[in-house]
Amino acid sequence: MTIRRVVPDIHTDDLDGSGRFYGLLGFVEVMNLGWVRTLASPSNPTAQLTLMGPDATAAVHPDMSVEVDDVDAVYASVVEAGAEIVHPLQDEEWGVRRFFVRDPNGRVINVVSHQ
Repeated sequence: MTIRRVVPDIHTDDLDGSGRFYGLLGFVEVMNLGWVRTLASPSNPTAQLTLMGPDATAAVHPDMSVEVDDVDAVYASVVEAGAEIVHPLQDEEWGVRRFFVRDPNGRVINVVSHQ
């Protein structure tokens, strides 16, 4: 399994205001699905953060996203280890396959692969 990127997910009730604030730090919007936006550094595009309103399909908000090359293998590994799945493995209409798992500290991790 290869980790492609790790991104903090910031839950907000004000996507526009949060976007403006992080713009002051130099971030630019690189993805916008309405309820979720990814911001990145123009000089280092892997330096990213995600702003999230209410999730389109999940009842909980993740604290961070980990993009991997094989989400099914990671899912099998965490299920075998007995980790708590808080959002099932599924294909999403915006072109990702993902699931949420709770880490030992109570943080919710969005594990995702782009299709």
